[in-house]
Amino acid sequence: MAMLLGKKIGMTQIFDEAGKMVSVTVLQAGPCRVMQVKTPESDGYSALQLGFDDVKESVALKPAKGHAKKSNSPVKRFVCEWRAANGEKLAFNLGDDVNVSAFDGIKFVDVSGISKGKGNAGVMKRHHFGGFGASHGTERKHRAGGSIASHGSDRGHGGNLKKGKRMAGRMGGERVTTKHHRLVAIDAEKNLLVVKGAVAGPSGAYVEIRSSHTRPQK
Repeated sequence: MAMLLGKKIGMTQIFDEAGKMVSVTVLQAGPCRVMQVKTPESDGYSALQLGFDDVKESVALKPAKGHAKKSNSPVKRFVCEWRAANGEKLAFNLGDDVNVSAFDGIKFVDVSGISKGKGNAGVMKRHHFGGFGASHGTERKHRAGGSIASHGSDRGHGGNLKKGKRMAGRMGGERVTTKHHRLVAIDAEKNLLVVKGAVAGPSGAYVEIRSSHTRPQK
């Protein structure tokens, strides 16, 4: 499995071979440093730890400096770990650099990021409720969520609030993985990946990029 850490640059538009306009997201992917290689003998499982985006030496913490020193690397701001599947051999060693060339020949990628935080939101914005009628007879209930519990909807268990009920609350700021982005282009000189569609998070947010291991729907 190919994997990289990166940063979302922003969205733009391109034209494909058929002349159709396609919305794409530009990602700065790597270069990443292999910070640690975990093995079943030393750690109980196989995993690869990558680091991206250098931190100034003056603000880096001592534990982070010690960890980065093992791979002869500056302290990294964004560090993630991927577990290897059963029987999968890790193709990198401690201190290796990984760049966009790892995605050569790959057609689809999965991208994980933190979605934009939108604070407290009502049910119409958070869950796309339709709201109540806006005509005469509706008073101060146009954007309300309606009934939240009843005896009839859960017979034998009382009229308590049901677990998972969609209500108003905190919206966004969650880890979101969008799958099967078509890999449109690779710029090896600038370490850029161009993928079709939108990626979670604002411009400048850190993202995890890996090759899709499931088949996309047609």
